Amino acid sequence: MTDLALYRNIGIFAHVDAGKTTTTERILKLTGKIHKTGEVHDGAATTDFMEQEQERGITIQSAATSCEWAGHRLNIIDTPGHVDFTIEVYRSLKVLDGGVGVFCGSGGVEPQSETNWRYANDSEVARLIFVNKLDRLGADFYRVIEQVEKVLGAVPLVMTLPIGEEDQFCGVVDVLNREAYVWDETGNPEAYEIKEVPADMADKLEEYREKLVETALEQDDDLMEAYLEGEEPSIADLKRCIRKGTIALDFFPTYCGSAFKNKGVQNVLNGVVDYLPNPMEVEPQPEVDLEGNETGGKAIVDPDYPLRALAFKIMDDRYGALTFTRIYSGRINKGDNVLNTFTGKTERIGRIVEMHADSRNEIDSAQAGDIVALLGMKNTQTGHTLCDPVKPATLEPMVFPAPVISVAIAPRDKAGAEKMGIALSKMIAEDPSFYVETDEESGETIMRGMGELHLDIKVDILKRTHGIDVDVGKPQVAYRETITKPIDDSYTHKKQTGGAGQFAKIDYTIEPGEPGSGYEFESKVTGGNVPREFWPAVEKAFGVSMEEGTLAGFPLLDVKVTLTDGGFHPVDSSAIAYELAAKAAYRQSIPKASPQLLEPVMKVDVYTPDDHVGDVIGDLNRRRGMIKSQEAGVTGVRVKADCPLAEMFGYIGDLRTMTSGRGQFSMEFSHYAPCPANVSEGVIAEVKARKAAAS
Repeated sequence: MTDLALYRNIGIFAHVDAGKTTTTERILKLTGKIHKTGEVHDGAATTDFMEQEQERGITIQSAATSCEWAGHRLNIIDTPGHVDFTIEVYRSLKVLDGGVGVFCGSGGVEPQSETNWRYANDSEVARLIFVNKLDRLGADFYRVIEQVEKVLGAVPLVMTLPIGEEDQFCGVVDVLNREAYVWDETGNPEAYEIKEVPADMADKLEEYREKLVETALEQDDDLMEAYLEGEEPSIADLKRCIRKGTIALDFFPTYCGSAFKNKGVQNVLNGVVDYLPNPMEVEPQPEVDLEGNETGGKAIVDPDYPLRALAFKIMDDRYGALTFTRIYSGRINKGDNVLNTFTGKTERIGRIVEMHADSRNEIDSAQAGDIVALLGMKNTQTGHTLCDPVKPATLEPMVFPAPVISVAIAPRDKAGAEKMGIALSKMIAEDPSFYVETDEESGETIMRGMGELHLDIKVDILKRTHGIDVDVGKPQVAYRETITKPIDDSYTHKKQTGGAGQFAKIDYTIEPGEPGSGYEFESKVTGGNVPREFWPAVEKAFGVSMEEGTLAGFPLLDVKVTLTDGGFHPVDSSAIAYELAAKAAYRQSIPKASPQLLEPVMKVDVYTPDDHVGDVIGDLNRRRGMIKSQEAGVTGVRVKADCPLAEMFGYIGDLRTMTSGRGQFSMEFSHYAPCPANVSEGVIAEVKARKAAAS
């Protein structure tokens, strides 16, 4: 049995272009997993294997790989940095035990670093910090340390100091051991010497070592007492305290280097092994019931406990769908039947593979602590729990932000239309932040996602991977209609055609319903003036008619119809006659009931740094937004507001401009509200013009 104490499940996350993927490449080279490092700017990085990633030089989907260092097994996930793909970071952090936050030595704590740091705080993931790119012009390790404290509200525990700056950067000083690691100029990561600390750095080293020792010893009162009495703690004691504080999220061991120049990566790997938790040291995942309420049970990380595993990512490749799974407890074997608690069905494990980016190594079994990919899972989606069918339990599911932008797409030819449905269903399974729906009014296919780049990539995948050419348009806002005053009315339908005729008379009241009530129907007819068997025909006809309002043809909401009286003919009355009477009554009476246009209002949650709050609130007010609340946090302010959807198109671009790229927002449907008269008139005029053009 594998010793779980030797496992480290880690993720590498950072702002776009801080050097995550390059750092991952260097780790793989150092651990002997690859023999030639691929560069991001050449499109040859191991973990950037999608065409779109290689072209744009960015990571789009998280890639999993594993390697060995100092007798420990490292399962590593390289995550994207771009804001449109934060979903990949979120779901990776959800299943990891530790992380490495990479910061650019010259860029410092950038916007996406803040977002990822917040996600990691929410997921309570222990982290190391790696200040990368110290060979760059303008790189300043000490400035980045200051930003980590101020912007992130975190406590960096400096473990290494840089020797030289910018193009003079040649190595690092190990603060704990008082040693200097100096690399030569060959670029070989193993070509370094351990030397005496440069004399001009002696004071700085002692200053930072004192800080390190004092911060670490806060984890142990006895050692702190001995230290205050003049007793120097041993390296082993200090490491134990640093590990304890790192796992408790009290501070974050901080390293420096240049991944591209192969300097300082070994120290980070040693830090991962020494200070990040193994799967057994992390708080066990809580088990919940199907309603999402905690049951009090925990998924204890132990191979001998019942199986508990979380599917955190689906990836479609040439061999079929791969289900990336983190096993929290128990074992999983090839050919096992496991229960999916979301669907309530059992599924058979076809094959189990260890992933190395897009290549794989097949294995027969996996156990608690492992991150593997399963083949043959037909109905498992992201966030589903796989468990022992005899002892079922559900793990806390993932909550994904709602999409914030949408576009209409249409295939250019008939062959593309058939292929597009299959391709889109695969893409939805892979990415829970990507939605597709058909607009019932226009018949258009609408794609919804996290931002313009997100949807650009999806269109690109449709074109290249699936060979489907599509036209991309702009979606329309789905307005609705309602009425504002009650009306009593009557309608008689008579038709005589020489044989049996048609006769139906109805008296009725149409009145506004409660918001959100939809369509309600009631009959108060007594004495048989409208026979009971004809009531359903009247109810159905009014209901069907409400699919098209009289103002601009949008569906009618929140209306109550009461049938009060009427008349019938023993020969000429029929269900069809009452249906026709009700449809005509609808057209006659709704315009008299002061119809009104309703617009969808969205619940908007904006995150902005402190210095841009005024701009953001002013802009939301200009968009007819109603500010609900403001919450100050360590790294910025959350502004919650209700805003009409019609005013929110293009908001992500404006927000990023306003906040220097640091703002973020999520948006979900809240309710329908009356349109102001000027907006209503514009929408009705536009609909009429469109219908006139179509005819």
